[in-house]
Amino acid sequence: MADQKEVWQGRLALSTAIMAVLAALTSLYLGKYSSRAIMSQGQESDQWAFYQAKSIKEHAFEISRTQLELQMQAQQGLGGEASQAYRATVDRYKNEIQRYENERKDIKAKAEEIAKRKLKAQEMGGNFAYALIFLQIALMLSSISSLTKRKYLWHIALIATIGWLFFFVDAWLLFY
Repeated sequence: MADQKEVWQGRLALSTAIMAVLAALTSLYLGKYSSRAIMSQGQESDQWAFYQAKSIKEHAFEISRTQLELQMQAQQGLGGEASQAYRATVDRYKNEIQRYENERKDIKAKAEEIAKRKLKAQEMGGNFAYALIFLQIALMLSSISSLTKRKYLWHIALIATIGWLFFFVDAWLLFY
């Protein structure tokens, strides 16, 4: 009987130590992906601010181009050189508008990609948090089992570890 008790206590101690190591690893991944989500949020905000700045510049060129076109129409009697200068400026503004439009498209695509990475990191971090909760419950039950010598608490702790496994795997595969 004493040997069985020692074997059980050895298994209890070993499983508790393994749970503690798994909790440490889970905490590491939780921090890593939570930090990634926060960093991605900042990068995404920067990209959208850049997008907005490009939109404002594009709009300013559109207004200037429209003003020049209206001035050109109002002053139809301008000489060839002045008319060419107006047209050259209008064409330059059109090119600038097109450039800003293309840059905005690129910035938008980059911002949307960062947003996807952010959402994935948030989901992964959340699942690691759930996994950690299950391990903390399992560790607590194992500790109480060790103190009270109640084997059924250890079995419940092992079952709680299955909850950790589910959320830990889900954090990587995102199937749930």
